[in-house]
Amino acid sequence: MSLFEDFLSTSEMRDVFGDRSVVGAMLCFEAALARAQAAEGLIPESAAHSIAGSCKVELFDVAKIVRDSARAGSVAIPLVEGLRESVALFNAEAAPFVHFGSTSQDVVDSAMALVTREALVLIDADLARAAEALLAHAQAHAATPILARTLMQPASVTSFGLTCAGWAAPLVRARERLREAARRALQLQLGGAVGTLAQMQGRGAAVRARMARELGLGDPGAAWHTQRDEWVALGCALGVLAGSLGKIAQDIALLGQPEFGELAEPAEPGRGRSSAMPHKHNPVAAMAALAAAQRTPHRVAALLAAMLQAHERALGHWQAELAEWPALCLSVHGSVRALATALPGLQVDVQRMRANIDRQRAQMPRDIAQAWFDPALAVPAGELAAAQVQALRARLCASAPGSDKDPPAGTVSARP
Repeated sequence: MSLFEDFLSTSEMRDVFGDRSVVGAMLCFEAALARAQAAEGLIPESAAHSIAGSCKVELFDVAKIVRDSARAGSVAIPLVEGLRESVALFNAEAAPFVHFGSTSQDVVDSAMALVTREALVLIDADLARAAEALLAHAQAHAATPILARTLMQPASVTSFGLTCAGWAAPLVRARERLREAARRALQLQLGGAVGTLAQMQGRGAAVRARMARELGLGDPGAAWHTQRDEWVALGCALGVLAGSLGKIAQDIALLGQPEFGELAEPAEPGRGRSSAMPHKHNPVAAMAALAAAQRTPHRVAALLAAMLQAHERALGHWQAELAEWPALCLSVHGSVRALATALPGLQVDVQRMRANIDRQRAQMPRDIAQAWFDPALAVPAGELAAAQVQALRARLCASAPGSDKDPPAGTVSARP
């Protein structure tokens, strides 16, 4: 990741998709595989114990695994080789049972599901913060008059509370959409070389069910090596969220221009400074969200293009998808974190909002000014805002952690 990409995301999300974290998730898969196969009588219990005991990321040279993956064609191949060597040091008879009946895509896809689950927890928490901040503003300013603008021109009077509720609604829907998409997409991958689990002697389905329970992933009932629809649908949901956040950011940036002067991001030391003009107060949260909204459509398009995966296992397309996925999550979390941090302290200039309405009224014929620019028009808009806040808050609570819409929560963490 470059310097210019780094500051548009978060350290937490970088850690989630860091080399050590992904390798740790792959080792979680291998340990769960061995335990499940031992429980089903496919490998000796002693072998499973030795394999699971060696699945500790601190025992591995992660940097070497990453280097060797370029030559091997998959990060799973040097990892499995290293695991087999580690197991052989303590129990030579167990080494042949490492990765038994599985394939490289099984371990990588399952590991990506595990780390993506953690990524979604981060996104969900900040998404809830951003939505709640907007609903708080909507409630506080339900009847605050503000000019509505259509086609970039003054249109009529609405309420700032209704504007905020309109910003919050797509975020509440995005939270619901992500949870449903995650429930469908965060599935264990286990199919063996061509999806048949032929080496597991008819016990493959039972092994898969045991692993899914241990790792807290869904049991898809079959391999999805080249069936990427649910996974890419989750990526599309992330892309839609980035667009919704970008819309909010654009509105805030526009209303913060001195020509309007109605909103400003929180003022704090060092925030939004200019290197040449000390009087400037740059909207840096809006900047991060707008940058993400510019970049994520290309990431989502790459995921869609990568769905053309040939036969039972793909050449090139799956690998392209893997490369895009972390960057998509990094951009989206950078966007939602920026707004979740700024929105609670958003500075609302009520007097400037009223002054802009009055100036517009003064420029209009009396009948038009009375029909379209009367501040009293904020009252019915405020009633709409209050109703929307109540409904959106109820939906926000219904999608809180612990609800029955949560994605699966595992007993094994993907983090080393």
